[in-house]
Amino acid sequence: MQASFEDWFKWYECDAQTKANLLKISPSTIDRILKPYRAQYRRRKRTGTKPGTLLKTLIPIKLLDRSIERPGFIQADTVAHCGGSLLGEHIWSLTFTDEFTGWTEIRGIWGKGSLGVLNAIKDIEIDLPFEMVAFNSDNGSEFLNDHLYRYFTDKAQKKMGFKLSRSRPYKKNDNAKVEQKNWTHVRKLFGYERFDRAMLVPVMNDVYRDFCRLQNYYMPQMKLIRKERVGSKIKRQYDIPKTPFNRLMESGYLTEEMKVKIQKIKDETNPFHLSKQIQEKLEFFYKLLKKDAEEESA
Repeated sequence: MQASFEDWFKWYECDAQTKANLLKISPSTIDRILKPYRAQYRRRKRTGTKPGTLLKTLIPIKLLDRSIERPGFIQADTVAHCGGSLLGEHIWSLTFTDEFTGWTEIRGIWGKGSLGVLNAIKDIEIDLPFEMVAFNSDNGSEFLNDHLYRYFTDKAQKKMGFKLSRSRPYKKNDNAKVEQKNWTHVRKLFGYERFDRAMLVPVMNDVYRDFCRLQNYYMPQMKLIRKERVGSKIKRQYDIPKTPFNRLMESGYLTEEMKVKIQKIKDETNPFHLSKQIQEKLEFFYKLLKKDAEEESA
């Protein structure tokens, strides 16, 4: 994590002694200092996934023992911003996570109709700095439908080796990486409130683009290397925390042109200014939400 600290601190304005102290601080000390300030979140057990049955026989179930050794293997999922009730139309978030690097992109969509989800997928693909070689989702009807099946079938015909798969029904751990991002990138950012105004979607996406840039370029993540059962316990081994950007640059699967492009983005991104910008955009989002609610009740 030392390298990540240095990435941040080249932008941080403070005296040399403070920088030296912060570079030496341990993760446990950071946790102890921040504990009183961290908001307490609690997961709520509900789901907006409705099974899509027509294409299940055509889309294979992903094998769990497959080792991912390159970027491009995408896990996808949706999150409902329904406030506890799935009745009526509201905003959903579509989350894309790369299994190898942890690179994540998210888009807000109005409802979760197949065409809206397909358009969001195409928009995310434009921003991905690598080629998508596999797509895995749950069994929801927003993914198992004719529009997406035709789109990915055409992609498989153009790009030999492209794989479309689904997870086992009611087995969330099959898509554990994207489920984790649903919490860290969606729920911790927007919570569990109901967003039932379509005008909020572009504002939400403006927040998501900045937030994902911050996470992808500056926030290190641990990656599970292996796990084994020792008696009644599971022993897990993790690698050194790295940002998705660093994992991607070290993967060997980027073109030189793309390396230059994303390195330039990182060099021009001040994480402190970006964090402040995200907060300002979030405040604007909730101001719109509050204003709309007041006008409706008037």
